Amino acid sequence: MSDKTETAPTGISERLEPLVRRVLAPNPSPFTFTGTQTYLVGTDTDVAVIDPGPDEAEHLHSLNAAIGQARVVAIMCTHTHRDHSPAAAPLSAMTGAPIIGCAPLVIQTDAPRADAPFDQSYSPDRVLTEGETVGGEGWTLRALETPGHTSNHLCFALEESGALFTGDHVMGWSTSVVAPPDGDMAGYMASMERLYERDDRIYYPAHGPAVTKPRQLVRGMIGHRRQRERQILTRLADGPAAIPKLVETMYVGLDQRLVPAAGQSVLAHLIDLERKGKVGREGDCWQLAA
Repeated sequence: MSDKTETAPTGISERLEPLVRRVLAPNPSPFTFTGTQTYLVGTDTDVAVIDPGPDEAEHLHSLNAAIGQARVVAIMCTHTHRDHSPAAAPLSAMTGAPIIGCAPLVIQTDAPRADAPFDQSYSPDRVLTEGETVGGEGWTLRALETPGHTSNHLCFALEESGALFTGDHVMGWSTSVVAPPDGDMAGYMASMERLYERDDRIYYPAHGPAVTKPRQLVRGMIGHRRQRERQILTRLADGPAAIPKLVETMYVGLDQRLVPAAGQSVLAHLIDLERKGKVGREGDCWQLAA
């Protein structure tokens, strides 16, 4: 999450490398940065569309123009937050392409959500599991299961170029929100460790700039999360505290619009620490385990 703002051209098909183009959706916010980046992977003959984005007429028109005469092999979603997958159904109706990617997921909870709520309309024709592929003329996308931000999150590796489409799992402009009950810090850290062991050349996230030094960024993000964990334990060593007080201590000067997101990530850390036997709770307050 970040409070940084930046302008970027929306609706323009930008070629990033021979097999990859990007179209930015017009949905900027404190949680989406300049907006959702939809990727077209493939050639003039056939393409896959990754993270079609919000169901907005302007964005769908831009995607249709970018696709041109190419056959759409698949519409692929990394996960089902509403800034990623709602355009899948109307784009499928326009192109006749199947929706292939993450599993459907809708979380019913009364807890405040810091990120975009889940897309209840998402209905894939095929769910990809670890290692399964989608391909076309000269390109292959392989699914990697990367739970953490959401339990159904996938990344897609473009085998011909060494690019990895990381959705919301890794972004250069911001850390990912991990919001319980579905977001899971232990799962997120395990997925980050897994990416660190890979040798991807470049990351293309759904929000923000491409990541040209992937392992360096992932190493830093793992360190950042471990630092947050240490901050929590250090603060609780001074006595029990509720999450709002922890956020106030840990996120000095944070944009008030992002406070709920910070609270959700702190909760995710606390749940993980509780499972490890390091902290406990009594009512709304958390404390070090006896």
